[in-house]
Amino acid sequence: MSWSTARSRWGRALAVVAVAAAAVPLAACSSNTSGSSDGPVTITFQSWVPNIGKAVDAFNASHKGITVKLETITAGPDGGYAKMLSAVKAGNPADVAQVGYDELATFRLNDALEDITPYVASSKDAFTGWQWDTGVFDGKVYAVPQASGPMGQFYRKDLFDAAGLKAPATWDEYYQAAKAIHAADPNHYIAAFASNQAPWLIGLAQQGGAQWFSTSGDSWKVNIDDDATQKVAAFWQKLIDEDLVKIEPDLSNEWYADLQQGNIYSWMSGSWAGAIIEGNAPDTSGKWAVAEMPQWTAGEHVSASWGGGSANAVLKGSKHPKQAAEFALWLNSDPSSVSTLNSIGAGWPALADTSGVASLQDDPKTFAFFGGQNIWEVFAAADKGVDTSWKWPPLVDTLYTKLTDNMKAAVQNKTPIADAYSQTQKDMVAAMKDKGISVSQ
Repeated sequence: MSWSTARSRWGRALAVVAVAAAAVPLAACSSNTSGSSDGPVTITFQSWVPNIGKAVDAFNASHKGITVKLETITAGPDGGYAKMLSAVKAGNPADVAQVGYDELATFRLNDALEDITPYVASSKDAFTGWQWDTGVFDGKVYAVPQASGPMGQFYRKDLFDAAGLKAPATWDEYYQAAKAIHAADPNHYIAAFASNQAPWLIGLAQQGGAQWFSTSGDSWKVNIDDDATQKVAAFWQKLIDEDLVKIEPDLSNEWYADLQQGNIYSWMSGSWAGAIIEGNAPDTSGKWAVAEMPQWTAGEHVSASWGGGSANAVLKGSKHPKQAAEFALWLNSDPSSVSTLNSIGAGWPALADTSGVASLQDDPKTFAFFGGQNIWEVFAAADKGVDTSWKWPPLVDTLYTKLTDNMKAAVQNKTPIADAYSQTQKDMVAAMKDKGISVSQ
């Protein structure tokens, strides 16, 4: 996948966008919820999630009045999102679309979402509060949450054991482990530094306590190069300067090869990443494990959410918003459907009560790959450690593009990566002002 973030790089397995977000204020836009037929209808669902057709088939088998037609799209702004927005403008959108939490504000700014409050508002308590709020603007509901991407530490337990190491519990331990691994073999690294991956870079900053965006009235405050981000940047700069991490794009052929060959020992990623490792390094089955992210303060349990997560939104102009909302609600609240979504790697469920989600309790294939570990217990805890006050701004695609370009340039030119965040701060403020968005720094 060509896009510089995980959302467009499904590789040979999958990646699911996932963001920790809170509802953001935007000016109210008109929404038309009329024109929905109560008779048998066919609706179109656009999604990039591999194998989500299994859940769609289950819905079709149990709902005689609604037939869902799945349309597989490319993830990211240059693929599916661009197609969705163009179709809305042309007046022929799909009915339901997979939209990342981080993109919902941009879709709302473009008046591309239907108000589905009358059809789903009564189900609010079925979902975790912060994930539900990602689809709420000005008190109206525009999307049903599906899943988030709480981050954890995927690591080769066999290689760590052979080196006499444990999964680092703090970032200081991470640094010490990185030194030990590279000293033992100059071709081995604790991880890759993926300058191509904006959501990963953002997740690391978020876990370090960063708050890049906030609102005051109708104005946005932008603080991308805050103290917490500079702290995180300084840490990774040290690893780069001492050649303790491999500089290469993740989800690339080279990176996959390094995973398969054991040249890279770990990957800090979202809960969905296990499916990527399983699909691209099958010969390493039984050798992996998962731990929480290293902590800046020993004893804490702070996590982050990779790029966020995704929701199912009804696009503006849908001819069947009621049925589309019914499908979106069932897909993400029916325990059997949520179990299917989890098993295909869609991310950590937005459903509040996961006790009935079978794949979280017993997932033989995944557990076997991770040496018998129930990795979902790690991500259940990680999900609780995500800062749910994090806000995503409009123009998030600009944020991703600028951060990636600036970080790549810093790495290639061997300039401080802290400067990449400072430049992104300037770029983002300029872009928002150019679009007429009120910004106060």
